[in-house]
Amino acid sequence: MVTLFQSLYTLSVVAGGRVNDRMTSLKDEKGASAVEYAMLVGVLAVVIIGALVLFGEKVTNLFNGIDLNAPAATPKAG
Repeated sequence: MVTLFQSLYTLSVVAGGRVNDRMTSLKDEKGASAVEYAMLVGVLAVVIIGALVLFGEKVTNLFNGIDLNAPAATPKAG
């Protein structure tokens, strides 16, 4: 029976080999990588802005509802 650790080790070896192969093939694709990163940053920006638009009021209400003057929740020595 294959243990979990053996499976994880095999997976890490296979993934490491694939990453190594991909990194050696990327040496000739620097321009393409820059474009891909720019597209990724653009998509992330759109997602963040969308989340702020959808949940901005709820998050603001959540933080406005926090009472900073509430007594600390520390146990009293008895």
